[in-house]
Amino acid sequence: MHWEVVDVKSEPGHSLYLRFRDGLAGRVHLPVEELTGALSPLQDDQFFSQVFVDGGAVAWPGEIDLAPDALYAQVAANTRR
Repeated sequence: MHWEVVDVKSEPGHSLYLRFRDGLAGRVHLPVEELTGALSPLQDDQFFSQVFVDGGAVAWPGEIDLAPDALYAQVAANTRR
């Protein structure tokens, strides 16, 4: 699928640089105040930096992941500005 993540890198300020299968690439910011519940471990900078790609999704240890289609939509919207 075109929204499958093929590369991810953590960046300062709880941001991610993403590259998708179709070549779309860009950054998303994850505001700390929105990282609650199951996502609360991501508030820690060191843990946040452990991001990796798992089956086309953005993931962290402990089975934390983010929906790649939503991230794709966010990157696509940011690149059209």
